[in-house]
Amino acid sequence: MALDTTETRHARLEAILDAHAGREGPLLPILHDVQAAFGCVPAETIPRIADRLNLTRAEVHGVVSFYHDFRDEPAGRVVVKICRAEACKAVGSDALAAAAEARCGVAMGGTAPGGAVTLEPVYCLGLCACGPAAMVDGEILGRMDAARLDAALTERGA
Repeated sequence: MALDTTETRHARLEAILDAHAGREGPLLPILHDVQAAFGCVPAETIPRIADRLNLTRAEVHGVVSFYHDFRDEPAGRVVVKICRAEACKAVGSDALAAAAEARCGVAMGGTAPGGAVTLEPVYCLGLCACGPAAMVDGEILGRMDAARLDAALTERGA
């Protein structure tokens, strides 16, 4: 595997920006593509994105920080999102979050040492009738408990 040098990162960013040139409302698609390419939206990409779109750095940063799916640091190999909305809290998401933190050795919002798992709180996965709900690597799972979460993580090698 080739090393990801500053030059190759710059070239990848420019290719993403070029792919969206002339598109209406390109900021969100650009940010999604940047995160897909780099695993996050690195701070060093924000000035170039802002410049190409004739936006301020603050405007781009504001969008990155507003949407919970954008990260400023790469996530772990497995991303676990646990619903923290009222319906899921009422049926045990607090206990599920505590079990996830204990199993993974990291607090909600963080990435475990070694980068195996990132735990993220979310506020509704749309599975309110089957709470507590979680999303493990994009798969939405209902009626979660510590044992089901452990099985899902083990299945994914985390």
